[in-house]
Amino acid sequence: MEVSGDAVYNAAMSRCSRIVLILALCGIVSFLIPIAALAETGLPLPRYASLRANKVHLRTGPGIRYPVDWIFVSRGMPIEITAEFENWRKVRDWQGTEGWVHRSMLSGKRTAVVTGGVQPLRRDPNPDSVLTARVMEKVVGRILECDGDWCRIEIGKRRGWMRRAHFWGVYSDEKLK
Repeated sequence: MEVSGDAVYNAAMSRCSRIVLILALCGIVSFLIPIAALAETGLPLPRYASLRANKVHLRTGPGIRYPVDWIFVSRGMPIEITAEFENWRKVRDWQGTEGWVHRSMLSGKRTAVVTGGVQPLRRDPNPDSVLTARVMEKVVGRILECDGDWCRIEIGKRRGWMRRAHFWGVYSDEKLK
């Protein structure tokens, strides 16, 4: 059986066209998938969490072979997870310090750290509401819920509402219940 040069050329071009089409579709699909969905855990990135222990080593890279660059010494402090690599999470604190910590040192509990000086904690989510406490900068509290510009926070044994702009640990458009 004799095969013409045109038939071989057409078959090769057909295969090549299919490969190019498949690669193009893969490229289009990869742009449609949000970056947040690409985290190894399937959880969105970035996201907030908190420190599980009183002493957490912040490393320069994702593994124990990397040197400790900083030590966090505040259990419950909020951190932002910005990347994942196996069991390691790249995190940033409220002052911008970044590094890698093992996932076992993190908790999903949502906390906040007060910023910008002394801030008011109010009975209701209203700037004219009764003041329940004045909270010092750098104090850490537990976030109970957020809606709109206000979040309900527990600091020590006190609960109240604080404007999102007065603390770090929640995104501006995030709702928490």
